[in-house]
Amino acid sequence: MTTVIVLLLLPVLFASLFTPLSHASPSILSEQNAPKPRHSKLLKSAIQRQTSHEKQAELWMPLVDQGWKPCVESDTLPSFPENSQGYIQVFLDGGLNQQRMGICDAVAVAKILNATLVIPYLEVNSVWQDSSTFLDIFDVDHFINVLKDEVSIVKELPDEFFWSTREYYATAIRANRIKTTPIHASANWYIDNVLPVLESYGIAAIAPFSHRLAFDNMPKDIQRLRCKVNFQALVFVPRIRELGDALINRLRYPPGDDEVVGTKHFKDVSNAKRKQGTGNFVVLHLRFDKDMAAHSACDFGGGKAEKLALAKYRQVIWQGRVLNSQFTDEELRSQGRCPLTPEEIGLLLAALGFDNTTRLYLASHKVYGGEVRISTLRSLFPLLENKKSLSSSEERASIKGKASLLAAVDYYVGMHSDIFISASPGNMHNAMVGHRTYQNLKTIRPNMALLGQLFLNKSLTWPEFQETVVEGHKNRHGQIRLRKSEQSIYTYPTPDCMCNA
Repeated sequence: MTTVIVLLLLPVLFASLFTPLSHASPSILSEQNAPKPRHSKLLKSAIQRQTSHEKQAELWMPLVDQGWKPCVESDTLPSFPENSQGYIQVFLDGGLNQQRMGICDAVAVAKILNATLVIPYLEVNSVWQDSSTFLDIFDVDHFINVLKDEVSIVKELPDEFFWSTREYYATAIRANRIKTTPIHASANWYIDNVLPVLESYGIAAIAPFSHRLAFDNMPKDIQRLRCKVNFQALVFVPRIRELGDALINRLRYPPGDDEVVGTKHFKDVSNAKRKQGTGNFVVLHLRFDKDMAAHSACDFGGGKAEKLALAKYRQVIWQGRVLNSQFTDEELRSQGRCPLTPEEIGLLLAALGFDNTTRLYLASHKVYGGEVRISTLRSLFPLLENKKSLSSSEERASIKGKASLLAAVDYYVGMHSDIFISASPGNMHNAMVGHRTYQNLKTIRPNMALLGQLFLNKSLTWPEFQETVVEGHKNRHGQIRLRKSEQSIYTYPTPDCMCNA
């Protein structure tokens, strides 16, 4: 009898271990037990801040011409020969931006091998359980058309390779599957190891594939091709662009009291406002989800309950093996290894000169701690918006519950913002920094080590904090940084993707 009871309870116990932190016990998230502001002295001064019109104008000024432009289409991208060596399949895991980089590399590998690329297969995301396909996210016809003179790409395999599915490769070792591709493999590695498989079987499936092509010692035409894929060929499907355009429109031309979001009346009013000038807005990628909070091993001021919840989550997901856990919270913060909380990123923006009339768009998945944790940020920036506040449920119906599509909308809005800033480095941050560099758009890169040290100093006054922040971010607003060895071409597109004018 006891055995039966235990077996019946196992699913319940197992599910409780995997309960998302955003749905953790009320003691963690309730108003009564909510984390108090960790920097109340700075916060009080920041709420009362005043910024001059001159400073505001300077903040919103576009970046000056830095002397670099996207390289013009040239003869460095020779067309592919008529006879393909075979078909290349790749299986990409990770989130939207990691998959985006994998797609670019897959096109480059097909070019290196003179192979035909099958539209990449996107694995179901292990964290968000999103089954969105390439066709759900990207305009596949545009993708193929932009690259048609360089690489052969097909949407589906010919009937003779009907057996080459994801399920087929998951059931046994297959001679035409490449499982041993090194991280950052060279072009020669693919020629030596994958080309023979193509010649023998007519098809090669590479899985896993993320980060499987080197950034260094690549032919110039391959680097330019990767740039072309990332910055020209990968365009979101119309429904994502349409929703993104609606959000951008409502950020630049806020609706009046008598306007209803998502109706023709709203759009007509916005068209009238368009003649009066354009409003500015900042996109903030608040990378503060449960995985980030747990994996950082930092303390976020939620008390004993929060620490226990994070410790349990680390144990379940990573068996307690978190690299940073060997350091104290003070050591992690002084080294810039702790993600900025909503309160801290708000203080950074306030110190840089953004006032409480700034329209701030929150690009993020679920924030750990929910609205309770965002409340301090909202006290600094009352005009805080997100997808839900700016659109109707009908408009969001086609992307509801789809993490990749939600991220794509945020990416699209981020690329059209006056300023973009991320609370901590990551795939979204890296992709946006590279793409906005390519288009010479203003992007603020938080100085994590400096901020960590400042936030540890509890005696710091607001004028001292503000002066140090401004000085420490003087050259972190989107200035060109040349790519160094082993750095990603997608984060640092200069000089591989850009030419000195």
